[in-house]
Amino acid sequence: MKQGFLDWLDAQQGRQYELHERHLNPAFVKMLRTIGFDKSYIRGQGEWLFDSDGHRYLDLLTGWGMFALGRNHPRVRVILEEVLSRDMPNLVRMDCSLLAGLVAEKLTRHASTHSGAKLSRVFFCNSGTESVEGAIKFARCCTRKSRILFCDHAFHGLTMGSLALNGSDFFRDRFGDPMPNTAKIPFNDLAALEQALHGKDVAAFVVEPVQGKTCEVAADGYLAEASRLCRKAGALLVADEVQCGLGRTGKWFAFQHWPGVEPDIVCVAKALSGGYVPVGAVITSPRIMDSVFDSMEHCVVHSNTFGQNDLAMASALATLQVMEEDRLPANAARLGEHAIARLTEMGRSCPFVFEVRGKGMMFGIDFRRPESSLKLKAAWDALHLLNEGVFSQTVIVPLMHEHRILAQVAGYHTELIKFLPPLNIGDEALEYFLTAMEQVLGGLQRVPGSAWETVRTLARGAAQQLTR
Repeated sequence: MKQGFLDWLDAQQGRQYELHERHLNPAFVKMLRTIGFDKSYIRGQGEWLFDSDGHRYLDLLTGWGMFALGRNHPRVRVILEEVLSRDMPNLVRMDCSLLAGLVAEKLTRHASTHSGAKLSRVFFCNSGTESVEGAIKFARCCTRKSRILFCDHAFHGLTMGSLALNGSDFFRDRFGDPMPNTAKIPFNDLAALEQALHGKDVAAFVVEPVQGKTCEVAADGYLAEASRLCRKAGALLVADEVQCGLGRTGKWFAFQHWPGVEPDIVCVAKALSGGYVPVGAVITSPRIMDSVFDSMEHCVVHSNTFGQNDLAMASALATLQVMEEDRLPANAARLGEHAIARLTEMGRSCPFVFEVRGKGMMFGIDFRRPESSLKLKAAWDALHLLNEGVFSQTVIVPLMHEHRILAQVAGYHTELIKFLPPLNIGDEALEYFLTAMEQVLGGLQRVPGSAWETVRTLARGAAQQLTR
C-alpha cells in the first residue's frame, strides 16, 4: 500500500505549480515564476535540496529557520518511526503525556541555565504565532493589565493577537485593528521603554533578542535593563525566541548572551520541530502559569486540540537530544562567527554593503545607496524608480541562478538579505556559500552586468503588474 501511494505520488510530479495556481495562492505562484524560483524539488537531505533534473541546491532559507538540523535528520526520523510503530495512546486528553513531560524537563533546564529566571513550566502549542498568543494571554491574566509593548520592525506572527505586535504596517494593512491596547517603541531604546512603562498599565514587553526581519541584535545591557524596568513597573518581559532560540545564535537561547537578563516568558517553535512535526512552546515560571491555571475549574482555560501530540513531542525530544549530543549551539557560534567575519570583510570592498549583522547562524547583509561611485548611484536609483526594495534581488537571483543557493529577502520593501543556515552545516558547504557571495558582490560593481539586467527586467514586470 505504501509503495502504491509513492508510485502514485511520483506520477503527480510536475503538477504542483498548476495545482497551487488553481487551488491555493496564484499570487505566490506568480511571484516564484517571476524571479525564477519555480523549481521542482523532489528530495531534501541535510543542507541540500535536489530537483527533478538532478541539480543540488544549498538551502540557507531552511523553511524560515525550521530546519535547524537540516532536512530529514536520520536520528530524528528513527525516533518518529519507533513512536509510530508502538500504537501509543495519543492525545487521550484525560491523562498526562510522558513525552510532553520529558520535553518540558529538557526545555526548562536549558532555558534556566545561566539565568536567574525561574523558567520551570511549559505550555505546548502548535506554532510560533500561537506561542506568542499564549504569552499575551498569560501576561494579561497574571498582571491583570492589558497593554502590550513591542518594537519597531518586530515580527511575532500573523494571527490576530501576534499581528497586533507586528512592527511593519505591511502585514497589518487591510485587516483592520487586530487588538487594542498595544504600543510600538524603538528597538534598543531604553528611554522609550521606560517612558512607555511609566503609566504602570503595561502587562508585557514582547521583544526578539535578535530581530527576525532586520537581524538587529539587542545592545549590550539592553535586555538586562529592560528586565529591571519591567519588574519595577509590574510588567512581564517576554522573549520571543521563535526564530533566534534553540541554538541558532550560539547559545541555547539568545537572551543568554547577556548577563542579568531574566525573561518571565520565552516563546519557542520552529527548530523545536526538528523539521518534521509542528510544535511550539511557552516557557514560563510557576507564578505566571499558576495565575492562569489557578483552580480545577480553570485547569483547561487555555488549551488546544493538537498540543502535546505524540509525534510533535517525539520530534521535539529527538531534536533536543541531537542538539545536546552534537553540541550544535557551540557549532553555530563557531561557524557563525566565521561567516559574519568573512562577509564583513567582503563588504568593505563592495560600496552597496552598509552592514553585516546578526549572531551565530542568523545573519544578514544590509544594502544601502552607495556614497561614492556616480555610476553605482545611478544604477541604484534606476532600479528604485522601477520598484521599491528591488535591489536585494540583484543578490538573491544570482545566488539561485548561478550558484543554486536558496536565500531570502528579510522583509518587504527592505534591502536586507537574511541567511539561516542549518546549525550543523558542513564546513565545505559554508565555504561554498561564502565563495559564491564574494562572486555575487563583485558582480554588483559591474554596471551594466547580468545581475542588473536580470533584476531590471523583473522590476519592470513587477511594476506592470502593480498598475494592472
